[in-house]
Amino acid sequence: MADSLTSPPADRAIEPVSMTLYDTDFQAFADKLGASFKRYGFAVVADHGLDDAVIKAAIDDAKAFFALPEETKRQYHHAGTGGARGLTPFGVEAAKGAAAVDLKEFWHVGRELPEGHPYRHYMRDNVWPTEVEGFRRNLYGMFAAMDELGAKILRAIARYLKLGDDYFEDKVQLGNSILRMLHYPPVAAGASGVRAGAHEDINVITLLLGAEEAGLQLKDADGKWLDIAPPPGALVVNIGDMLQRLTNHVLPSTSHRVINPAPERASFARYSTPFFLHFNPDFVIETLSSAVTPENPDRYVGKSIMAEDFLTERLKEIRLI
Repeated sequence: MADSLTSPPADRAIEPVSMTLYDTDFQAFADKLGASFKRYGFAVVADHGLDDAVIKAAIDDAKAFFALPEETKRQYHHAGTGGARGLTPFGVEAAKGAAAVDLKEFWHVGRELPEGHPYRHYMRDNVWPTEVEGFRRNLYGMFAAMDELGAKILRAIARYLKLGDDYFEDKVQLGNSILRMLHYPPVAAGASGVRAGAHEDINVITLLLGAEEAGLQLKDADGKWLDIAPPPGALVVNIGDMLQRLTNHVLPSTSHRVINPAPERASFARYSTPFFLHFNPDFVIETLSSAVTPENPDRYVGKSIMAEDFLTERLKEIRLI
């Protein structure tokens, strides 16, 4: 596997789709977004509308936390919980089937539910460090903003798939979604492994901030790795395995990775902020009848699965359980 950066030809770059179309020409927005997903499994969304102050506050607090002494950070790691909340330390997660662990650490924030809610059976309480003032307010503010934007993106996907625009609304509004604050430390010379090995995401869709920093690549249909280099301030969105399964691979979940930096950038840390949007835990993933055709027969006949069970299977595969 080559880890050098390779720029895609201009005709294979992912063209950004402006979120301003969402309100002015929703059909055009849905068509452009859906076409990008069908082609790449990825889309780049410009003018996403997220508040810069909300983004900056969350990222600044995450950086402050990751800069704390290792023994302080480790207090917020709870082994055996699948990394659902709090810290997953450096060198724990690995891509499915990978021999080496990823060169990263991350913090997870999930949905907060009231006492007695039935979904609390599936969702752990958030963990909040006391060392960084405002951490809870700022990171949960980021979670809420990404959750709202994700619902809008799914509305456009539903339009593209010719489902009712609100098809996903009651299937994700209390989803087991995760905001991940990612820290890739400087890469030591001769380090074993890469920042994030080739993998596909587990969930419905992923919304990613910070991808304008070098390193993120997707594997195109011809097997070549393409850099994802969106313009500053744009958002990268990709299809996860759950949505691929629901749509019978009409929308593909594409392999992607974060390669190690060039030697002159090896001493610099990398930060990014993915939001993994999930179905409600008890939603049953079953192939959409509209996605089954003679040319694309149902790949999952008799293999319906509850979203939470699918998630658990995959967390075991990537060594978080």
